[in-house]
Amino acid sequence: MRAMGRVIYTSNVRIERVRGPLRRAIIPVEAEPVMFGVHSGIAEHYGVPAGTESERAATLDYIIAAAGG
Repeated sequence: MRAMGRVIYTSNVRIERVRGPLRRAIIPVEAEPVMFGVHSGIAEHYGVPAGTESERAATLDYIIAAAGG
């Protein structure tokens, strides 16, 4: 078994719950926080009405975008 190489980066991200499903992510290098919420089927599943401040891209949307990048 080979030993792991040295660690070259450790992500330092902080997630803060604003209210309900609305969350704020503090991400290195970004000047402004990134806001997460719920929309469409996800919002419906959790009973969050459309048109509220929580209607934003979901964390799942960012995961898929990152994997595709």
